[in-house]
Amino acid sequence: MSSSHPRVVLVGPPASGKTKIGKVLSKRLNEPFVDTDTVLKTRYGPIPAIFADQGEYWFRAREAEVVAEFLDAPGVLSLGGGAVTTAGTREALADHTVVLLEISAEAVAPRLHNDKRPLLSGGVAQWEELVAGRKGWYDEVATWRIDVSHRPIDEVAEEIAEYLEGAND
Repeated sequence: MSSSHPRVVLVGPPASGKTKIGKVLSKRLNEPFVDTDTVLKTRYGPIPAIFADQGEYWFRAREAEVVAEFLDAPGVLSLGGGAVTTAGTREALADHTVVLLEISAEAVAPRLHNDKRPLLSGGVAQWEELVAGRKGWYDEVATWRIDVSHRPIDEVAEEIAEYLEGAND
């Protein structure tokens, strides 16, 4: 893959650790890191406010634009948990190495107690329903998967790095 594409794209359910793992992985690989949710917040404001003011459809359209933009850039790219709901994004991911971060409901529960996730105000039960609805899309785009439940971030990042290095041999 040319250097004008991400080395790896991280996908997974909300609160699975895509941003934290992505940052550690990018340092390990000596590659730049981009988190699409961070780009969206910088350009358009807090995600809960975007959902409240513009709606999910508008947000998903902006998200798809940001994903497409950064699929043409090098590094480690972390997508928001719902990015895979957009058909164009799933199609664009077909030519990329996509690692799915899987996490159990038990492991994710302590991470859901904030107001930063507009689709998860109902806690773990709502998270489980959301993930079940997206499972097919996560499976469609994933080239490799790793369970991150109850595992240290550094260990997960190292395992992904080893996978990537092995995939390029």
